[in-house]
Amino acid sequence: MFVNCLIKRFGSKRLKKIEVFKRYPFEVQKETLMKLLKSAQNTEWGRKYKFGSIETVEQYQKRVPIHTYEDFKPFIEKLMKGEKDIIWPGRVKGFAKSSGTTSDKSKFIPLTNESLNNNHFRGGRDVLQFFIKNHPDNRIFSGKGLTIGGSHQVNNYKNRSYSGDLSAIMLENQPFWVRLVRTPPKKIALMSDWEEKIEKVYQTTINQNITNFSGVPSWNMVFMKYVLEKTGKSNLLEVWPNLELFIHGGVSFKPYEDQFKKLIPSEKMKYIETYNASEGFFAIQDELDTDDMLLMMDYGIFYEFIPMDEIGSETPTVLTIGEVQKNVNYAIVISSNSGLWRYLLGDTVYFTSLYPHKIQVSGRTKHFINAFGEELIIENAENALRNACEKTGAQIAEYTAAPVYMSKTEKGKHQWLIEFEILPGSMEDFTKELDNALKSLNSDYEAKRYKDITLAPPIVQSVKPGLFYNWLKKKGKLGGQNKVPRLSNSRVYVDELLEMNDKL
Repeated sequence: MFVNCLIKRFGSKRLKKIEVFKRYPFEVQKETLMKLLKSAQNTEWGRKYKFGSIETVEQYQKRVPIHTYEDFKPFIEKLMKGEKDIIWPGRVKGFAKSSGTTSDKSKFIPLTNESLNNNHFRGGRDVLQFFIKNHPDNRIFSGKGLTIGGSHQVNNYKNRSYSGDLSAIMLENQPFWVRLVRTPPKKIALMSDWEEKIEKVYQTTINQNITNFSGVPSWNMVFMKYVLEKTGKSNLLEVWPNLELFIHGGVSFKPYEDQFKKLIPSEKMKYIETYNASEGFFAIQDELDTDDMLLMMDYGIFYEFIPMDEIGSETPTVLTIGEVQKNVNYAIVISSNSGLWRYLLGDTVYFTSLYPHKIQVSGRTKHFINAFGEELIIENAENALRNACEKTGAQIAEYTAAPVYMSKTEKGKHQWLIEFEILPGSMEDFTKELDNALKSLNSDYEAKRYKDITLAPPIVQSVKPGLFYNWLKKKGKLGGQNKVPRLSNSRVYVDELLEMNDKL
């Protein structure tokens, strides 16, 4: 097929470039930084920090401080109004809408032409390169790839810029060759009503030869179950017998892996993990016999790393790729071709290998739940609980929350264990107020809760007085420096607390 030939033609050249940054990661990273600084030297930020006179990585680190999204927000607002040459040359028209900011329901990450073409789309091409290299006898291009995106359309901002899910913006800007190998059509993929969309996707794809899926596991799981319900089939191979690849990212795949293997019972089926976010495409599982992901060094992103035990310090140690060590938990700082300079990403990783540098994503710099792509952070939880207490007259002593993962028959949800000082007048009302507040505070949570399609309503359970104290005491963690984990992407804490609660 044409696309297969095209990818193979350029594949060997690309794989040679990848081998270069595997062997010389710091040199490639330094070259990347110097190119970024040269490109942006005449922007507002470039003039402020004198990018044009920076000649070394050390100069850059001394001259430019670490920034958070809140630091960038005023400049991003300028860009969204149509101003140019602020953090990157020219006007930036596209903004990926995401959650996770402390002060707002959504954050808007700039997407330049360079970040789309040299980062996000290059990442997609490299995923296919690795798959073809590892499985030269593949047949994925004999059919179509099915992409399930989010439920937000691209929205105009005062007719000067547009924002939406990263997947939606990429669909709007996809290269011609992608349109040849993917389905459904853009007009269906960008539909905002999720229920209507999955029915249209089903109608469009049911008679097509689908060979691969890509996207967030939770969204794909919902669609796959919908297909089986509509067709009455017992597994997806009875619908699409040539399935052989699922490219996934956004949330951990481990809680979904067994379910996928039951839905697609084939030894030929392969799974490739990617580490991509609105801020950039960072890493790819380049070998299928390990879960580790290769950090991609030539995507227009310069990486720095802060040891997690120094987060919050006024003068943290900040390391380059040539200084990191294995099995140390690091917060990631990026400087990128989207105009983010020394930007604290919020994710944490550890290196499982050096030369080549391979990583595992370990979590966030803050407590969070992101089991279904909802990106619920501690600020969301605190504000939502405060709102629920005000509306219902409750008072809270301690709490924690964790996901309840999807099963064959049950949807995913969040479970909250709360030790109340004063119980709410109605637990049902408290749960509704908490849920509604979280929707208002977090656009990703709101999207996943839409009509209960991906996330069912939360469960709030009142636990016995003294539970959290006794749990900390049992662990030898009584004292001011020890705190109950408020949010966790794992059920370890919640299950321990529930077991102890039954015994009190």
